[in-house]
Amino acid sequence: MEIKVLGSGCKNCKKLLDVTKDAVQNLKVEANIIYVTDMLAIARSGVMKTPALIINNVIVSTGKVLSASEVEALINQYGPLK
Repeated sequence: MEIKVLGSGCKNCKKLLDVTKDAVQNLKVEANIIYVTDMLAIARSGVMKTPALIINNVIVSTGKVLSASEVEALINQYGPLK
């Protein structure tokens, strides 16, 4: 599974990255977590608001910091079983 956290490097973007790492660890799933800070790459992805979360090439959240339980639910929904 591939998970991307997109953001400019701000506090909220780093928080989403940390929460995502925690969620992956809590679920004990294998995931390649990529932190994308290149604004051109973010724009090309179709994301208009950061922080953003992409799971397996599906934009699942933009513009807010999620809780670990919210990220876990999204991983279960869009993760490797889909």
